[in-house]
Amino acid sequence: MRNFEDPGRSLAVARHGMAATSHPAATLTAIEVLKAGGNAVDAAVAAVAVQSVVEAGSTGVGGDCFAMIALEGSTDIRAYNGSGRAPAALTGEALRAEGVEAIERSSPHAVTVPGAVDAWCRLLSDFGRMPIAEVLQPAIAMAREGYVLTPRVAADLGLQRDLLAVDPTARATFLVEGEAPPVGSIQRQPLLADTLDGIARDGRDAFYRGAVAEDMVDYLRSLGGQHSLEDFGSAQGDYVTPISTTYRGRTIYECPPNGQGVVALLILNILSRFSVSKDPFAIDDLHILLEATRLAYAARDAMVADPTGSDGVVERMLSSTLADRLASATSVDRVAEPLPSFDTVEHKDTVYLCVVDRDRNVVSFINSIFSAYGSGLMAPRSGVLFHNRGQSFSLVAEHPNEVGPRKRPMHTIIPGMVAEAGRVVMPFGVMGGHYQAMGNAHLLSRLYDCGLDLQTAIDLPRLFPLPATATVEAETAIRTRLGAELERRGFKVEPPRTAIGGAQAIRIDWERGVLIGGSDPRKDGMALGY
Repeated sequence: MRNFEDPGRSLAVARHGMAATSHPAATLTAIEVLKAGGNAVDAAVAAVAVQSVVEAGSTGVGGDCFAMIALEGSTDIRAYNGSGRAPAALTGEALRAEGVEAIERSSPHAVTVPGAVDAWCRLLSDFGRMPIAEVLQPAIAMAREGYVLTPRVAADLGLQRDLLAVDPTARATFLVEGEAPPVGSIQRQPLLADTLDGIARDGRDAFYRGAVAEDMVDYLRSLGGQHSLEDFGSAQGDYVTPISTTYRGRTIYECPPNGQGVVALLILNILSRFSVSKDPFAIDDLHILLEATRLAYAARDAMVADPTGSDGVVERMLSSTLADRLASATSVDRVAEPLPSFDTVEHKDTVYLCVVDRDRNVVSFINSIFSAYGSGLMAPRSGVLFHNRGQSFSLVAEHPNEVGPRKRPMHTIIPGMVAEAGRVVMPFGVMGGHYQAMGNAHLLSRLYDCGLDLQTAIDLPRLFPLPATATVEAETAIRTRLGAELERRGFKVEPPRTAIGGAQAIRIDWERGVLIGGSDPRKDGMALGY
């Protein structure tokens, strides 16, 4: 039940179709596509293409994508890994010989071949009803004619001014006289409009071959990258088998590695060993969540990598043996030290969206350029802003996630689905880079342990343990209410450096034929149905 004494957003409720995204223009686009006869896949791709224009700091054609599709709510879920690979000529040995100790954000080595466009085209071809030319028109129009900066987008842009000022094309595209424009400013991306227009006409080849590919390769190589036209021309994602666990009687589905969905499932497996109260502010429960997260993330950084070189990882990470061992190592009243150390990069930007259509086709979709505005590198003729996903590679020799030819790095982006009684009942996702695995687990615990509705569960204050430390970023309500006790237990509590994540979800009420959606106020978006 909504608490009207502490008002927040209302739940979105509808019958026929619903979309939840992190930007109003994307949500509206998805609904318009559904009402025009498109299905959930058409609507999802149209929406994320719009976000690639209007929310360029979080996603784009220069990034990667993971998706899960449940046709008519079936648990025969199709998952797609649209993450890109490192250039065939790039090796960890060569980088170490050059004295490189870590891949920097704006290094061309941080740019793997973007996988998003391949994923969009493949999913539309296999499951969509509309031609790609029609699906991409809203995004093309906004890139060419202009769009208005919303509050979160403008804030992210302001924080990345110095990064964007370095690259000539990014500076000319996003800044005005070297400064970040304020909320309400109109921005255009004509180069990107042309690139999207080419994809609308000629499909994936317009991006991975020809003039756009040449522009991307020439620019990255001019900066010292090892990319080739063959790397782009041979780029292709894969259908993969979802992985799952059971939590409080429900089946939770995630994409397998190289994504960190397995980490969300491991956290849930640890939590399932404890009795969790209905109070979302219960200090012992939050303490256990923090410790489970720290342990699961340590396991992640030791094991999660490109699946071609990590056989048996899912089985080990989801084994009862590991969950039992980590649960037994989780103190209920004191921070555990030491934990395994690992190198990482903090809060990132991503967009997550979900769509359910009239036929109850369900899409859980996530698209990312990793850091806010990615690498800050923008191809000069095509307007492609590159991600920096390669920063997630390790440079430790023989590490499972060591950078190497045509390898995919460990990925933080993870779409999810929940099933009950043999049917999908909720697509969900939580944005926020490394936070995502914990965010997925925390959202589900709020729903199924505390009994909260979607919007209340999304709105509640968050906290996140910074990897390899006992430092916890906590939003104001948690710091005020529980900060002193967390400090007493050995944590160091700090305000978050940026907003902690962003979530979207849609619950399918099969009995009543109703859709119920929630969307995160930490972003600009909304859930909307018809």
